[in-house]
Amino acid sequence: MIVFDSHCDTASRILDEGEGLDVNGGQVDLRRLLSYDGAAQFFAAFVDKKEFPHSYVRCTDILKNFIAVASRNTHIEIVTGFEQMTRAVGGGRVAAFLTVEGGEALEGDIGNLRRLYDLGVRCLTLTWNYDNELASGTYGGNGGLTAFGREVVRDMDGMGMIIDLSHISHKAFFEVCEASSKPIIASHSNSYVVCAHPRNITDEQFACIVNKKGMVGINFLPLFLNNTDRAGVSDIIKHIEYFLVLGGENSVGLGADFDGITETPSDVRDAGCYGVLYNELLRLNYSQQLADKIFYKNYFEFIKLRLSH
Repeated sequence: MIVFDSHCDTASRILDEGEGLDVNGGQVDLRRLLSYDGAAQFFAAFVDKKEFPHSYVRCTDILKNFIAVASRNTHIEIVTGFEQMTRAVGGGRVAAFLTVEGGEALEGDIGNLRRLYDLGVRCLTLTWNYDNELASGTYGGNGGLTAFGREVVRDMDGMGMIIDLSHISHKAFFEVCEASSKPIIASHSNSYVVCAHPRNITDEQFACIVNKKGMVGINFLPLFLNNTDRAGVSDIIKHIEYFLVLGGENSVGLGADFDGITETPSDVRDAGCYGVLYNELLRLNYSQQLADKIFYKNYFEFIKLRLSH
């Protein structure tokens, strides 16, 4: 079984806790990821502007610490594209993509986008819940893209960075879809119809992602799964099944949000428990081919489409 997960906050956590990657007290470490036949993971630098007003500095501190920690470990490789990713996974290493959660990390300076790219970042979540210089967030004023946000979207398309629309407002979501010519991602969001939480996406938003050959990563936070603080593997599968009914066979993957969530499904508590979900899919008569698409093949195709070089 190979696993690809499109969002965790482990990079931020290990800086704050002073921990490493081999074995740590969080929800993601190499011991757990290396238990599979292969693994690829988006590692996000989360920026909380209220706690860290100098967002760009905070962001680069997280990224540089993660790069330093990873460089000392032969079991993980920071990758920037499809070919490098497949070589790493095929060689028994965890393929790690650097991402940024929150466009406030740019501090309104388009030059910082290029600097993050040069550091190895290949995906940016435009907002984190609230309004910033790029766009309105989920809990903001439901505004759209700003002029600076449109500039960021254009440059991300041009330089080959993935636009992540988790945490963004409904209006801004569709403005990005219109402004961007590339496949997009909602890296850690669920179905609003299955669970009516503002952080989840509507059928119309999912259709936009499918039409653009993009991806949605299923978030494991119980609140986003069933609007309570308790959930199980069956709740994860309800969202997968609903998106499949909407024609998302090629657009559904995993985006657990480990190390960014405090509550987890009772039987999928951390990155060592993905097998519980995989085996349950097989028990429910999902074909192995479909289970593999959800677990990694859809994301491999997405990365091939977006980050081949």
